[in-house]
Amino acid sequence: MKAIKITLPASLENLQLVELPDPGQPAAGQIRVRIHACSLNFHDFAVVTGMMPTADGRIPMADGAGVVEAVGEGVGEFKVGDHVVSCFFPSWETGGAAIADFSTTPGDGVDGYAREVVVKPSHWFTLAPAGYSHVQAATLTTAGLTAWRALVVDGGLKAGDSVLVLGTGGVSIFALQMAKAMGATVIATSSSDAKLAKVRELGADHTINYRHQPEWGNEVLKLTGGRGVDHVIEVGGPGTLPQSIIACRIGGHIALIGVLTGWEGPVPTAALMAKQQRLQGLIVGSRQNQRDMVRGLEATGIKPVIDSTFVLTDIGRAFAHEASGAHLGKICLAF
Repeated sequence: MKAIKITLPASLENLQLVELPDPGQPAAGQIRVRIHACSLNFHDFAVVTGMMPTADGRIPMADGAGVVEAVGEGVGEFKVGDHVVSCFFPSWETGGAAIADFSTTPGDGVDGYAREVVVKPSHWFTLAPAGYSHVQAATLTTAGLTAWRALVVDGGLKAGDSVLVLGTGGVSIFALQMAKAMGATVIATSSSDAKLAKVRELGADHTINYRHQPEWGNEVLKLTGGRGVDHVIEVGGPGTLPQSIIACRIGGHIALIGVLTGWEGPVPTAALMAKQQRLQGLIVGSRQNQRDMVRGLEATGIKPVIDSTFVLTDIGRAFAHEASGAHLGKICLAF
């Protein structure tokens, strides 16, 4: 079978197409899945470019979607022909956060889904939403579930709430769609007027070009009558957090889910304390969170926004497109 491996030193030029033996039939408790799609995330980019070190020969990609080809003894959750999608933390079944590293994350601590077939324990997957293509399902493992957990699990989103999404990447677009489907008001930021026009088509109530309005936190306050938003999907990290604190209401919720502006930096703690906000870091979610999200997507009819799709052998070009920042929504691989 075909697969992609990272050759150290990690770089987009050192992603190698290889032939691997077929993994065979599943043992008890396992399923055999033919992978048809992956989607790209910043975490995957950090791994394949060496920003986050991994093992020589690692198969990348945390997000995988495909079809069950065989089930092992004792597996009752899946049957042959089921469409499934991978879990970011395969061993985190339910409850609160259970892991603080990526040692069990496919494509990082263990081999991922840039390959044609896998045989894994059944708890490495959940069912995909009914009616989703494999490419659409592949967007859920990381970006979709991160947005769901930030808004629904941790944020307790309800109709009438207000949500600020930063940028137009996969998590932010999912958060926009989920928030609108659940009756919230959404404010979106971008440095591109063309992208802001697209997010308005997706339902954003207000948009801000942060290049034209660098003090966008104050603009959010104006748009909310001085109150601030209930939830912020904070993907930037240290470079955007001060403005997010300004933009969020007293007692509001800031979901810290990204580090696009850097791994660390100063936090305006006095402002955070004064506004008595809840700043909560999170990384994706549990398998039960994913099952709940799948039901939510089926109930609301949300379909992911796909920016572009590449073939597996063009994985380097796909990541270069991600690095360019030109995309809106998800970049995927189909094979």
